[in-house]
Amino acid sequence: MKSEFQNRKDKHIAIIGGGVAGSTAAIHFAELGFSVSVIEKGVSLVNGPPICHLHAGGNLYREISEQQCLDLLTQSIDTIRLYPNSLNIRPTIIAVPHSDGGDPMALLPRLEVIKSAYQSLVKSDERNKVLGEPEHYFKLYSQEELEELATKNQPEFPQSIDEWCIPFAQHADLNTLKYPVVAVQEYGWSVFRLAAIANMTLASLPNVEVITQAELKKAFWDGSSWQLSYQHDDQECKLACDYLVNACGFETGFMDDSVGVSRDRLVEFKAAYVTRWQECHQKWPEVIFHGPRGTDKGMAQLTPYGDGYFQLHGMTKGITLFDDGLVGSTKVSAQPQLPTRLLAKIRQGWREEILEERTYNAIHHMSQFVPNYHTAVKGGKALFGAQQIPGIDPVLRAADVTFEDNHYARIEVVKASSTLLAAQKMAKCWFDIEPNHNVEDQHPITVHWSDAEVEEYAKSLAHERGYPSALAIRYGM
Repeated sequence: MKSEFQNRKDKHIAIIGGGVAGSTAAIHFAELGFSVSVIEKGVSLVNGPPICHLHAGGNLYREISEQQCLDLLTQSIDTIRLYPNSLNIRPTIIAVPHSDGGDPMALLPRLEVIKSAYQSLVKSDERNKVLGEPEHYFKLYSQEELEELATKNQPEFPQSIDEWCIPFAQHADLNTLKYPVVAVQEYGWSVFRLAAIANMTLASLPNVEVITQAELKKAFWDGSSWQLSYQHDDQECKLACDYLVNACGFETGFMDDSVGVSRDRLVEFKAAYVTRWQECHQKWPEVIFHGPRGTDKGMAQLTPYGDGYFQLHGMTKGITLFDDGLVGSTKVSAQPQLPTRLLAKIRQGWREEILEERTYNAIHHMSQFVPNYHTAVKGGKALFGAQQIPGIDPVLRAADVTFEDNHYARIEVVKASSTLLAAQKMAKCWFDIEPNHNVEDQHPITVHWSDAEVEEYAKSLAHERGYPSALAIRYGM
């Protein structure tokens, strides 16, 4: 350990939950020199809900506040500087169909605000330029301009936004859309490469103990430290720590109940579907077709990977949303109770007939806007999970961490881009360590992995978890 951090080794931080939030907190504290233990139920780290894009600027959410968009922009940039090999660098197209009541022109003022904020961040530190050139942050297209693009051949390695938009221009039903259509430098995010970086980093740090396939049973404050009991390899084990981090994701409320603190929160179960469009040999951008949530015209989202694989969301109750899938805490418990049938999907997996039905619902939904997509087929297991939302506002997207007495904190991120900020806030609150804008210097182990090392480990995780390796391989520029 670095000599200036010797005194930190005496501070022991236990983190319950090894998802993206818990793993990022463990990385941050360990790279700062603290002694860290992670207790995770799964067989490896960062094995939670699907992550497919960065949400840098919140462009996919028309309903959230401008401030949340700016918060997500800053948080995303810092988090990508921590996990630099996890991006899929390709633009996102945002289209408003005639079936949606929105006006595409209403998107523009916020895009200008985000562009200006990004320009300022890059001006203050060139290392913040992780979303491409600020002056090219977004571009507008008329129907005539897209029709002109449709006459062109896409190069094997597209570079410009125009080149990335060619497949959309050729295959989308342009007559179903309002104009302008927006292309924005909102990039993809590989959950498998993110998981690879987290697993490799924490395995290599000597002051970290990662305990997988372990479940916390009891936690209590004895007046000077936290005393933990957890189940591991059919044995009850003990652990004492000075600081306790609740990073249990959608099950955060169970731990709150266990230690005797109350908290309002929502939990929402969602799913996305892996499909394969074998006729497609082009490099697609991500595409968002806006629509009224919960209706048969709800938002449709196409997230591209290599080898013809695409991840689909459809904000209808037959695809991504579920009956009784959004639940809240009560006065009796801080843990919202999902229906048993949804918990069974998380814990035991999906029945094949349900997976088939929802995947083909998603393919049909997308083919409303991309007619040729009807030839796509199921490409693998669903990507799914439950998302916690602190408080009572279901459209909140920028959230991080809250604190209780006795050195107890709960991480309540809604989007994975908020995880580094949560870790930084804990370091500030507990140890008066100011957030360091030199992310790379503060996390030398995390940022040192090569593309090849990350991708190889990511492919092994995808295989281990039963997904196509295409979801782990770098896609884009």
